[in-house]
Amino acid sequence: MNRNRIVGFLLVFLSVTCHEILVVPPLSAQELKLREKLNEYAGDALSPTFNPDGKTLAWSDGKTVKLWDLAARKLRTTLRGQTDVLSVVFAPDGKTLATGSKDKSIWLWDVATGKQVRPLIGHSGPVIAMAFPPDGKTLVSAGFDGWIILWDIANGKDPMILNNHKNMVSSVACSPDGVTFASGSLDQTIKLWDIATGQEQATLAGHTDAVMAVAYSPDGKALVSAGDDRTIKFWDVATQKERSTINGHGSTVYRLIYTPDGKTLVSTSDDRTIKLWNVTTGEELSTLAFKRPVTAVTLSPDGKTLATGGDDSRIKLWEMPVR
Repeated sequence: MNRNRIVGFLLVFLSVTCHEILVVPPLSAQELKLREKLNEYAGDALSPTFNPDGKTLAWSDGKTVKLWDLAARKLRTTLRGQTDVLSVVFAPDGKTLATGSKDKSIWLWDVATGKQVRPLIGHSGPVIAMAFPPDGKTLVSAGFDGWIILWDIANGKDPMILNNHKNMVSSVACSPDGVTFASGSLDQTIKLWDIATGQEQATLAGHTDAVMAVAYSPDGKALVSAGDDRTIKFWDVATQKERSTINGHGSTVYRLIYTPDGKTLVSTSDDRTIKLWNVTTGEELSTLAFKRPVTAVTLSPDGKTLATGGDDSRIKLWEMPVR
C-alpha cells in the first residue's frame, strides 16, 4: 500500500460518523441484540480509549473530545479548543488526557476540570500515535513526520526527537515495565527503544509492507505487530527474534490489543472483521463481521468490554467472551 492510500485509511476509516452509542449483550457470532441506544450527540468517533479505572470512555469527534460516563450512560465532559484530534490516550493515573491533532500539536488536559494543562509543540506533521509508560512521567508521540518525540511530562525538560525511521510512524507502545517502547512504521520495520535515553536498541525486520500496529504482551516478554502485509507476527523481546506468524486477515491489520491475562489477542482489519486469537496456539477463536472497516477499537482495563466504531455510524460496547 502506498503512503497516500495509508494516509487516506488513517484519516477516513479512523473517522467514523457516530450519532449513537449502543450497548449490546454478550458477544455472539449469530445475533447481536440492541440493549440500549443513546442519541445525545453527533459527530465522528476517533481513537476511543478507556480511562484506567474503566469508568470513562474518551474519543474525538473531530471538533471536540468527548468523555462518556459508562455507569451513568451520559456525556460527562466535552473538551474544547483543539480541533482535528486524531489520537487520544489517558495517563496511567487517569488524571491527565493527551490528545494529538492533525494540526501537529499535542494538548494535555486535566480530566477532572476539563481544562487544558499545556500544549506540546514539536511535530511537523499530524500526530497519530501516543503512549504513556506505567509511571506516566514520559509521553511518547509519533506521526506523519516520521519522528518519535519523548516528552518529559514530570519535569518539563526539553523533549528528545528520534528520527531513525525512514517513513511515517504509525504506532507506538510502551513495555509493561516502562523501560522500553516499540514503534511501527511505513518503512516496514519495528524498532525497540530505551525510554530513558532515547537510544535505539534493535530493529525487527520481517514484514513485507507497512507496519500499522504494535503491542506488548502483559508480561512484556512478547511483542506483536501487524500491518499492510495482512500478517500478525509475534516477537520474543529478549532474543528479538520472530516467534510465529498468523495469517488470517484478508487486508490491512490496523489494531492489536492483548487481553489483560495475555491469553487472547484482538485484531481489527480493513477486511471488515475483528478477530480474537488464542495467543498460545494461534487458533482463531471468534470473528465479528461488519459492513464497513472497523479501525476504532479499544479494550477496557479489566478485559471485559470491547468498544468499537465504524460499522454503522455507531460506537458499540461488546462483552468479551470468558475463556
